Amino acid sequence: MRKIAFEPIVNKKSRILILGTMPSEESLRKKERYGHKSNQFWKIIFTLFQKPLPEDYKEKNALLIENNIAIWDVLESCEGKGSLDTNIRNEKPNNFEKFYKKHPQIKHIFFTSKKAEEFYRRYVGFDENRTFITLPSPSPANATMKLSEKIEKWKILLEVVKSYSEP
Repeated sequence: MRKIAFEPIVNKKSRILILGTMPSEESLRKKERYGHKSNQFWKIIFTLFQKPLPEDYKEKNALLIENNIAIWDVLESCEGKGSLDTNIRNEKPNNFEKFYKKHPQIKHIFFTSKKAEEFYRRYVGFDENRTFITLPSPSPANATMKLSEKIEKWKILLEVVKSYSEP
């Protein structure tokens, strides 16, 4: 069965784009990015911004938008059993050429896994107009790294956010 990713959450103020590979089956079922209870994405984000983690998905997304962060996935659709990136088959990338034409203000791209970076490199390619950074995966499959270590590595995101909010 073909899995279809979500539309991007983005606006004209977005300067940063966080890219996952493809939503997990649980995320697709719940219609919420990073919706698996063991995924640490939202915990990392809210810890970085020193805010309490809300239950409401719209509130979670609002924090990103308030901080000029867009969120999307490298892949538009794929096939594959389960939610592991290694099981992805017959993938189709999102249309980044169209996306960047509509949102040229986005200059920093953060990948939430090495696999997301690999797919992006294969289908889109890096350009010199943007900065690309790969972060440790927040997925429960990345159990070799403690949450505190992931948060430490993700602090670069907060530094970039602050660089856009400085006068």
